[in-house]
Amino acid sequence: MYHHIKKLMYTVQIGTPDPKFGNMLLEQFGGANGELAAAMQYSIQGLNCDDPERKDMLMDIGTEELSHLEIVGTLARMHLKPLKNNRTAAEMDPLIAIAGGGGVALQNSMGDAWTADYLKITGELDVDLRSNIAAEARAKIVYERLIHFCADGGTIDALQFLMTREITHMKAFTAALESLGKDRFSIGSIPPTPKLVNQYFDDSTGIGDRGEPNARGPWNAGGDWELVEAPAFKEVESDEKGTRQASNGPAGNGKHSLHTRSKSRSRE
Repeated sequence: MYHHIKKLMYTVQIGTPDPKFGNMLLEQFGGANGELAAAMQYSIQGLNCDDPERKDMLMDIGTEELSHLEIVGTLARMHLKPLKNNRTAAEMDPLIAIAGGGGVALQNSMGDAWTADYLKITGELDVDLRSNIAAEARAKIVYERLIHFCADGGTIDALQFLMTREITHMKAFTAALESLGKDRFSIGSIPPTPKLVNQYFDDSTGIGDRGEPNARGPWNAGGDWELVEAPAFKEVESDEKGTRQASNGPAGNGKHSLHTRSKSRSRE
């Protein structure tokens, strides 16, 4: 059950309205990483969750995100207000001024409509928690960029509050994930193929034009890792599909290509 209280979670105050910045704020209202997407994602995950404790957390945070949506919407409306009656301001964003009457709409900063395609809901609690951690990280960066482009002190204060809460939620989702006691790479119920799971394919080779190296690090060396030469340059044989091998391409042009050679079968 939802109940609306006529008071913002964080009171917003601005100085001079900035319609162009108000348009930027719509990214966190109806954008892919915005508050509505977060509220819907966590709430629907909560409705689907069979774990009572973590369901409670998902519903808590999902509900808080609706309060954040209200803050962002109020803040954006304050900055967009000149578009309602001022011709010069309206020319900055005719879509908002003419179609929306100078108010907020469920769209991002480019005018693209909000869509449920933004939501990441799998029905697997640990997978969903990982998605939520990433979602909060993306939202944090968006707020950081908004702060960077903002000159109004009151707006910055509100954005700082919202940005901080993203980290709070990241902490909660991370703690919930870790409390499940699952191995970091234990996803679903079917285990990965042994040996193959530890093979790192070296598919980006050579030195780049700007000095980019063919790097080694903890993501492909040490521990259980086995570095595998790029399949494009390594002969790979298969009983079912024949042989794939590198060649210099047609007419000796020096470019690498793949071709398949089926194994010949003798006929009587």
